[in-house]
Amino acid sequence: MVRSKSVAGHSNRPSTSKPKKTGSQIASGKDLTPLDGTVCSLIPSAFPELQISGQCHLEFSDKVYLLASAIFQNNHMEKPAAHRLVNYGQERGIALPELKDEEMQRWAYELAFNTLKYQELLEDIMIDSGFYFTQPMEKEQMGLVAILLYDFQDRKFLPWEHKGEENIIQEVREVKNILLRFKTKLAASLARCRIKHDVLSIECILPESVKIKQGRSSSLPLYAWVNTLRSSHDEVQSILKCAGFSEVNSVGELEGKTFCQDAHCRDILVFPAQMKAQLYFTKLISDYKLIIQDKACSLGPYAVCSELPEEGDVLMVGCFSGLTVLHTASLIAEKRKSNSNHSQQTVYVCVSNLTDGQREELQQAISAMGCKNVKLISDVFQSLSGEDKRLQKVCIILLTPKCSLSAVSNPVEFILQENIDTDLLQDLSRGSLARSKLEALVAEQTKDIDHALKFPKVLAVVYTTCSSYSEENEEVVNRALDQAKGHSEQGGEAKQANFRPGLHVFNSHNQAAGSEETGPFFMLEPSDHSNGCFLAVLTREPEIKEDPQEVLARANAKGLLDKINCNQPTRKENHRQTKKMKKTSCTHPSQPQLSVTFQSKHKEMKGSNSTTWCGHHEFANRRLSSQGKPEALCLQGLKNTLTSSFSAYKPEKNTLTKRITPASQTVASTTTLLPAPPPTTPVVRPRRARQEELKPVVLVLPPVHFPQLFPPKHKRTGFGPNDSYSK
Repeated sequence: MVRSKSVAGHSNRPSTSKPKKTGSQIASGKDLTPLDGTVCSLIPSAFPELQISGQCHLEFSDKVYLLASAIFQNNHMEKPAAHRLVNYGQERGIALPELKDEEMQRWAYELAFNTLKYQELLEDIMIDSGFYFTQPMEKEQMGLVAILLYDFQDRKFLPWEHKGEENIIQEVREVKNILLRFKTKLAASLARCRIKHDVLSIECILPESVKIKQGRSSSLPLYAWVNTLRSSHDEVQSILKCAGFSEVNSVGELEGKTFCQDAHCRDILVFPAQMKAQLYFTKLISDYKLIIQDKACSLGPYAVCSELPEEGDVLMVGCFSGLTVLHTASLIAEKRKSNSNHSQQTVYVCVSNLTDGQREELQQAISAMGCKNVKLISDVFQSLSGEDKRLQKVCIILLTPKCSLSAVSNPVEFILQENIDTDLLQDLSRGSLARSKLEALVAEQTKDIDHALKFPKVLAVVYTTCSSYSEENEEVVNRALDQAKGHSEQGGEAKQANFRPGLHVFNSHNQAAGSEETGPFFMLEPSDHSNGCFLAVLTREPEIKEDPQEVLARANAKGLLDKINCNQPTRKENHRQTKKMKKTSCTHPSQPQLSVTFQSKHKEMKGSNSTTWCGHHEFANRRLSSQGKPEALCLQGLKNTLTSSFSAYKPEKNTLTKRITPASQTVASTTTLLPAPPPTTPVVRPRRARQEELKPVVLVLPPVHFPQLFPPKHKRTGFGPNDSYSK
């Protein structure tokens, strides 16, 4: 909608130029109503014909003023009694009058919001001019007086004209007449206030943050996502080009009948702010092929679709409109087209915060859009759990809690589009949020995210806000992750809740200006091109099952157990030793080896016929002469002799126990029988890899006899590395 500022430079009043009629208006002479009443609050209707006064100023209906006064009454700032200049009465929370025309409803909210911005200035005018003390006005009527006084000065104190006598409301007409009689005094009082504050326009007295947002609100481009349930991206672009639109590369190049693709979401198209009426000419809006919605509301569904596996459902929780539900459902349905063999994925929506009328309206919108994969849940989110039969396949939770909307430049448009409560209008009109309200919002956000992380089968939680406060963004997420990690270390039911911030899906070379990364999170700063938002994707860490031996070893290291199974190698050690033995065996593939390992403690042994071996000594390798037996047979005979001797030997009572370990676990003490070099040449052992140091081992064995092992004509003079033979 085109906005124009008055001479004062602060008005958001709709343009007073003659409105353009759409195609159906030209044909029928009536207002264009592209959508039926069932979804009128979800998708904006076209511009109705405006009643323009002779002075080219918009003439609001009395119903608009009455609705605006009710909104102001519920949200005005109430000062302490000692500093209260104007008393508006104690009545709050009054029911709002119904307005079926959506555009008139938007004007009423904007009128109330602007009155909230200048509440103190309007009160000063009423006191300085003597209006408040001289006119017999009831307290409950002062809200309507403030609304009409703001509109009166915005019209440069020109009188109202009444052409539609059937829409006259007597209460509104009486206040108008009183203000008209005080026109001169009211105008003089406004002039004195401007001189006092030395400002060219009343806009200059606003806080800097409010002025910046007010300037951006009139230039924000239109964002619209393609509904793949009714059309495709190529079809929509083709229709736009046939209607005279041309595609540009970036948002900064938008001017006139142009559009571009969003830098973060491929299914979003961006248009200049003035092209809203032109889009209705294309019938893309009325045919539900193109849905206008703020970009900050579309990033969450896009992140959910990117994280969603081929099999799994989605649970949506928080404050969002039917447009967000429909966007999520359409993205999932499009993703499923490429996986037609998989079952349908369902989007469950918690609607406990909606009224019965809003639930019915949402259900009708879902049917009108052709969404068959959406189911509404009336239960409160805190009462749901992973044991719920309906949620057994839910693996992604989209959490959009109620937030301060501090990163939104056009709060009225945003609130109406997303069906958000208006209790934040007062804080938004002043550019700051009361500490008590911020703490209350953070408490609710913490509850929601903590509960979302407790679902055992959920793979990811997408948390998004439209706030610029770190208390609602990084701090809430980090605190929830720390708490979930603490529960996980303590064990119990919360052991499954072990999450970490995942990489967001908007890391691209085509990243738009104004977006930045805050650690693992995604932050879109408010600018002239878009509202701001915060997004975090919390993914579950894969569960690692520990080997029982590793658990025991870790417990023994902490002194929690009495050395239970501490000598048994863990799975990692077995793998490392096996790999090492394979490498060693490959160094001498052609030489047969026989390894025997003995392990015991170092103690004195009894027995006169015993032979003492140390763990670092080896059998000497001997090569038979050419007249002896073949080497293979000799080795086999020696192996059999050793085996029979060991099996026949029984140690005495005090003899240490001998344990033969597999060759794969042999580290330092190894007996190896290999073909030896000639006797005159000393045995040189090749350098081995780094070995672990073991304690010396002393073994006592019975006498070993080697029958027919050596030829009778040779007499052995020794048994060791340097022994010799003589005839």
